[in-house]
Amino acid sequence: MSKIIAVVGATGAQGGGLVRAILADKAGGFSVRAITRKLDSDKAQALKKLGVEVVAADLDDEASVKRAFDGAYGAYCVTNFWEHFSPEKEQAQARNMAKAAKAAGLKHVIWSTLEDVRKWVPLSDNRMPTLHQKWKVPHFDGKGEVDPVFADAGVPTTLLLTSFYWDNFVYFGMGPKAGPDGTLAITLPMGDQKMPGIAAEDIGACAYAIFKAGSKYIGKTVGISGDHLSGGEMAAAFTKALGKKVVYNEVTPDTYRGFGFPGADDLGNMFQFYRDFATDFRKPRGVEATRQLHPGLKSFETWLQANKEKIPLG
Repeated sequence: MSKIIAVVGATGAQGGGLVRAILADKAGGFSVRAITRKLDSDKAQALKKLGVEVVAADLDDEASVKRAFDGAYGAYCVTNFWEHFSPEKEQAQARNMAKAAKAAGLKHVIWSTLEDVRKWVPLSDNRMPTLHQKWKVPHFDGKGEVDPVFADAGVPTTLLLTSFYWDNFVYFGMGPKAGPDGTLAITLPMGDQKMPGIAAEDIGACAYAIFKAGSKYIGKTVGISGDHLSGGEMAAAFTKALGKKVVYNEVTPDTYRGFGFPGADDLGNMFQFYRDFATDFRKPRGVEATRQLHPGLKSFETWLQANKEKIPLG
């Protein structure tokens, strides 16, 4: 019997990558159970056509998650802050998944998480504005703060520290935009610091490698990235891939926070954290260590070659 991995967010970026990694390894000894809220969505139906077991669960409903986890060997647990912009909701969902994992007797859970930035920049530190009275980088802090709930519940857990998705250049409006003179630019408040990034697809492949390694990573924190690049280096890679000049438009975090789109303040703080604590952020996210985990890891240039046609140029 193959070991079932229950994948939360199976129709999303991280979970979808894990589903495809499991499906691609026919002799790996694992099978996948895709968990989604909407069984009738196009993505869920596409998974069903591939022969994937697709089950419904709502992360706000612990009982439904427990039912979805029953009989599985392990689970990939992830939350989607950008759906609701609420760290408190993410934390409640993480607690539900931890309790459901314990009740289902899972042997291995991977929790996709990020740092609690307040360990570096306390709420009293005005170098970075405090958001909603409680957070510095809400979509980081909420996850990082609840990391212990899985171990506290008695669930064998690996904490997976992800990196900036290069897919944000395709789907999140961060791709090159034309300035007044027509020159394309990527705009980031990173100074000259290098930022860890990764293809979302590779997050799933790394997670699968962690499951395949058995108990090796249980109780450990694993950071992953495909490249560490400055804004200037990313712009040069864009120029090469697109055949059009792309420059790096460096702005201050304050300027970025003021752009006004939903979550701009959160992301401005995030990039400031990347910049001001670059060494600490990069340290657990070694590229070579990630490649040892997943030999097919893509560099930024490799990812760009595969995805350049999808990148909207504003």
